[in-house]
Amino acid sequence: MSGGVFDVLDNLDMDESNFIGLLTKLIGVSKQLQNNPAQGLIPREDAASDHVLEALAPYSKANGGVLDIERVSFVEGRGNVIIKYPGTTSQVCSFVGSHLDVVPANPQNWDRDPFTLVREGDLLYGRGTTDCLGHIAMLVDFIIALAKVKPALKTTLVFVFIANEENSSFKGIGIDQLAKEGYMDQLKAGPLFWIDSADSQPCVGTAGMVQWKVKAVGKLFHSGLPHKGINAIEMAMDSVNYIQQRFYKDFPKHEMEDKYNFATQSTLKPTQITCTPGSLNQLPPECTVQGDVRLAPFYDVADVRRALQSYVDEISANPSIIESPQFHGPHSKYSLPEEGRLGKLELSWVSEGENGIACKLDSPGYKAILEATRHIMGSVKPFSIGGSLPLIRELQEHGFDVQIAGYGFSSRYHADNENVSLDNMKKALRIMAKIVSLLEQQ
Repeated sequence: MSGGVFDVLDNLDMDESNFIGLLTKLIGVSKQLQNNPAQGLIPREDAASDHVLEALAPYSKANGGVLDIERVSFVEGRGNVIIKYPGTTSQVCSFVGSHLDVVPANPQNWDRDPFTLVREGDLLYGRGTTDCLGHIAMLVDFIIALAKVKPALKTTLVFVFIANEENSSFKGIGIDQLAKEGYMDQLKAGPLFWIDSADSQPCVGTAGMVQWKVKAVGKLFHSGLPHKGINAIEMAMDSVNYIQQRFYKDFPKHEMEDKYNFATQSTLKPTQITCTPGSLNQLPPECTVQGDVRLAPFYDVADVRRALQSYVDEISANPSIIESPQFHGPHSKYSLPEEGRLGKLELSWVSEGENGIACKLDSPGYKAILEATRHIMGSVKPFSIGGSLPLIRELQEHGFDVQIAGYGFSSRYHADNENVSLDNMKKALRIMAKIVSLLEQQ
């Protein structure tokens, strides 16, 4: 390849006016993109992709341009968009994961209208600016820049904007269905960059996640006669304490976590608690604690599920093993032998769970994003997070070289007054171009 083509890639810059113009339109329809079925919010991602397709239309093959553009819908109004910039060989590089839906925003909690793009200096405010409409606008600007200068690449570039990322409980809408129906198969021929992270550095690892619910069943009785009842709140507290102790013994910090620079090790945390309503002078008969496990990708969620079930079974078989009179007093018991009654513990799963990912650190994709980030940002500091991203591990297990990056602020993900740095988005585009340049030289 000629040095001129490398020069073209290395000197691509954002068209700020076009980027701001598209992002303004995307944030302007973000109210329609809110995804939380529990609140009655079902997004219509086509409201966003209509603007994406309009911006790209002049550069499509249908209009004499170089781009193959397709909107793939499995549910009406909820399409995914696939854009291809053709290369001359079977080599492929893909940019996937930037999604067309957003989490809900309550305008009462914002200092600005969340559904209108507001610019204040370098910062752009609005729901989706960081997660993930800002990334879509940046990648569209990158695609248009390529389509204008038409570098002769040996690598086919594929961009996939997905629906339904913010709600993994609904299947058959987004990338899961794209993969199932073969739309992703070509992307195994080269690195796949998942552009939905933050802080302008490569993210080399994410945690697995599974959500759990434990219900303690005791016996309602007058609080003045605690020896005749079983206090479900105390039993739930001691059960979670026991479960946590067992979990941290069985799933300790893994030796690979330091290599991947994980901020936290695997955790099991209670996050919600409810009990049977009643009077303050009654021992509650039932108490439910819910929480989640965040699991280093070097462990398997299926093993955690089996382990937690075994802990609960041990308690249910002999609840005396969790009794803590040193904390709750001598009359706090979880069995009533004179009645042949035991407190019970029931475990259920709020989610099926999914494993995290440890990106391959010896792949061409990782080497490219490492060098591109160093070149544009001046330094590179790969990191791993305790958060999770849906379906990425599954892609890796099916043969994709998945690498992860993002250019918003991790502190603004799902937050009130969400914002993104315009300068970071400009650098992000240059990183994308540099990645392509480096892969072309391999």
